[in-house]
Amino acid sequence: MTYVIDPVRIGTEQLPGGRRLGWAEWGPVDGVPVLLSPGAATSRHLGFGGDVVDGLGVRLISLDRPGLGASSPLPGRTFGDFVDDIRAFAALRDLGRPLMVGNSQGAPFALACAAAGVVGALAVVSGADEVAEPCFADALPEELRRLVALAVADPAAAEQVFAGFTPQGMWEMVMSGSPECDLAVYRQPAFAAAYRHALDEAFAQGAAGYARDTVLAMGRWGIGLSDIAVPVDLWYGEKDTGHSPDLGVGLTSRIPGAVRHLVPDAGGAVLWTHAEQILSTLLGRDTTP
Repeated sequence: MTYVIDPVRIGTEQLPGGRRLGWAEWGPVDGVPVLLSPGAATSRHLGFGGDVVDGLGVRLISLDRPGLGASSPLPGRTFGDFVDDIRAFAALRDLGRPLMVGNSQGAPFALACAAAGVVGALAVVSGADEVAEPCFADALPEELRRLVALAVADPAAAEQVFAGFTPQGMWEMVMSGSPECDLAVYRQPAFAAAYRHALDEAFAQGAAGYARDTVLAMGRWGIGLSDIAVPVDLWYGEKDTGHSPDLGVGLTSRIPGAVRHLVPDAGGAVLWTHAEQILSTLLGRDTTP
């Protein structure tokens, strides 16, 4: 199976104020725009569904968050700043109100966009949950609980901790903590090469961008999930061990009308193993005139 292919178009967009936003695209230029908010410490280079986007008529656009890959840094940025970037990017590229996919640590950023109404529908795939919610305190491993507490109490100190991460360290953490069904994807040569490329590219400016992402994702989000008025689907593999302690049950309940899909015999790599199903469902949720 072909899990990933290289981008077919790649570049940067200059945002109001002069910062750059890095992007990569797959699929037809006149396809339905679907933005991708990538997972932790990865860049625009790691897309998904490259073998199905043409048939589905999807123009997949993966975006580097500030300080990662080709995007200019924005120290102290918030989820609201990301929403502003997406709103500006969509206007500059004449995308209207695009659809969106948020993967892993990219999920809360995508949820912020849904809450602000700048996207027409959202798929959260293997989404990082709001682990700072008190209900998860007893469900988290001790080290993760300590890091979450630090992110809430002292975000600057937490950023310093996460700024010590490297591409190799991220690779080893993922490979050592993933179930066999995920490793079968990650070890596939083309996927491993694309993943390593995305990690190296994400850290090209240093680890500050990843560190800020992680502090935001691990802290209290402050996102109005109950205000989301666009369709949201949440996808989790039943063997996913690292993204949500309850596989998205609580997160789904906090989003009006959200639909949770639990995929049998899949793990955190469900974005790549079930790309066609995820994109087809997302297209069916599009309410944009």
